[in-house]
Amino acid sequence: MTSTTPGGGLLDRLRGAIDVLYREAIKFGVIGLLAFVIDMGTFNVLRRTLLEEKPTAAVIVSASVATAFAWVGNRTWTFRHRRNRPAHHEAALFAGTNGVALVIQAAAIAFVHYVLELDSLTADNITKVVAIGLGTLFRFWAYRKFVFSGEPIDEDTSPLAELRHHDR
Repeated sequence: MTSTTPGGGLLDRLRGAIDVLYREAIKFGVIGLLAFVIDMGTFNVLRRTLLEEKPTAAVIVSASVATAFAWVGNRTWTFRHRRNRPAHHEAALFAGTNGVALVIQAAAIAFVHYVLELDSLTADNITKVVAIGLGTLFRFWAYRKFVFSGEPIDEDTSPLAELRHHDR
């Protein structure tokens, strides 16, 4: 049932916008959680092996691997319904956004490890988790504002859309 009053249209649009934001936030969270596991796992493997004495380099490598995963996941699932520019342009904006988040992580690790001289793997992991949290807030805002900024299309083309239609 739809309302014919002007306020009803505005209310419907507001509900629709909140629904889109909610779905995007959930999908962003799932991709982010998986990227977090990839990032932290790669970081810890590198810190215990090849880059044992180079935590900043380990951050750069692990965050880059996680970023590649996040690009694919966010482009093909989270923000799949937002299209307004070619993939290579989105990729460049995505890389720039994640570059800023990477600088946040690398600076935090370098500061704690080299300036505060808290050089344990535990200190590095705690610092990395906090820095990932700060970077995640920045990334969600920047992805919606700049990277995948196209107006949402009406049709849900995500991989789970078919499942939702079958459940009705």
